[in-house]
Amino acid sequence: MNETLKETIRIVIIDDHELFREGVKRILAMEEGFDVVADGEDGSQAMDLVANYRPDVILMDINMPKVNGVEATRELIASYPNIKVLILSIHDDETYVAHVLKTGASGYLLKEMDAGALIEAVRVVASGGAYIHPKVTHNLIKEYRRLATEDDQHEDSIGFREVEYRKPLHILTRRECEVLQLMTDGQSNRTIGESLFISEKTVKNHVSNILQKMSVNDRTQAVVEAIKKGYVIVR
Repeated sequence: MNETLKETIRIVIIDDHELFREGVKRILAMEEGFDVVADGEDGSQAMDLVANYRPDVILMDINMPKVNGVEATRELIASYPNIKVLILSIHDDETYVAHVLKTGASGYLLKEMDAGALIEAVRVVASGGAYIHPKVTHNLIKEYRRLATEDDQHEDSIGFREVEYRKPLHILTRRECEVLQLMTDGQSNRTIGESLFISEKTVKNHVSNILQKMSVNDRTQAVVEAIKKGYVIVR
């Protein structure tokens, strides 16, 4: 990761649904090293909350009545370039994600997430990485592959569409290859564990090894590189 993880991660939650905010606060409160310092119900409060509490990570709802999460994130990043914003959304459409990431957000998490995904996402963005919900990652990769294929139809060189599928056994173990394929399929650590009949902790270890061996910072980069090099199949 690009930045050293602080001992305590200070978090602000901004969401217009009080019950959802309270649920997220309870989950994060149980995790060692997390401190929810404030919460708000609209993007219009974001600037003041950041100025007053200096959080490391902001969990920002994308849809709010006055100032939505996209507008609030854009304003925050302009004033605080190093702030880490993790968008919370019900939308898994890749166009939403692309639009949000252009504002400078560090991650995009679906509200259907489980507690483990939430905790993992907060830790990843706090440490300088990017986190995109596995389900959304898969949609982004399919769209990226489609666009790359269209572009390559006009080139003489071998196109993205024509790349040969080959397992990266020169750098990854067979089990790591299986995990990488399931990551590309959009599965979370929990569902990968269920698919391979291994623990979620073991999956996390495999993912960590994959990132290190492929010299990438996060899951999304690993999947993109794997598709480019023909290590996995987009299905």
